Amino acid sequence: MRRHYTAAGLAEADLAEDPMDQFGHWMAEAAGAGVDEANAMVVSTVDQRGQPSARTVLLKGYDRRGFVFYSNYGSRKGAELAANPKVSLLFLWHPLARQVIVTGVAERVPAAETEAYFRSRPHGSQLGAWASEQSRPVDDRGELEQRYAELERRYPPGEPVPVPPFWGGYRVTPTTVEFWQGRANRLHDRLRYRRTAPGAGWQTVRLQP
Repeated sequence: MRRHYTAAGLAEADLAEDPMDQFGHWMAEAAGAGVDEANAMVVSTVDQRGQPSARTVLLKGYDRRGFVFYSNYGSRKGAELAANPKVSLLFLWHPLARQVIVTGVAERVPAAETEAYFRSRPHGSQLGAWASEQSRPVDDRGELEQRYAELERRYPPGEPVPVPPFWGGYRVTPTTVEFWQGRANRLHDRLRYRRTAPGAGWQTVRLQP
């Protein structure tokens, strides 16, 4: 299986000064091109033994401070982030032959930010956050559905659902952000932003494909 990339290239002169602005441009173009769930990203973490793990989650916000996603704090990724907050994010937009690769450090968002987002979720998703002990073994699906049904009786539609104390947001503050554009003959464009020091400005470097 092989695909020949024919998209226009990515030059240094094309880049925004700040990688979050550049990310915003590419995200808008991915959404405008009809990429399904353009905000899907692979989050990679590492456990205390150095074993990496990865999963796809949805980006729920981004600004100059970083990239935000939500999860159960007791999940595998939650436990790994508690032990080692270094993280990698990968956005892959096949129709545009583009990737964005982020490395950075994750920290929990403030409780008020988590609550505001939780209130914006559909009622069923709020109940689902309570019903699932994410990453824990379960005997069968029926057990999950029973928990959900019990929660649905306790909190019917219209009844406020409290924010689970074990659930919330993470903000990934980037240290590097790489923009990858597929090109012909596998001579892809790879332009990476990196900080020279905390709070310093961004520098860019071109990497060989």
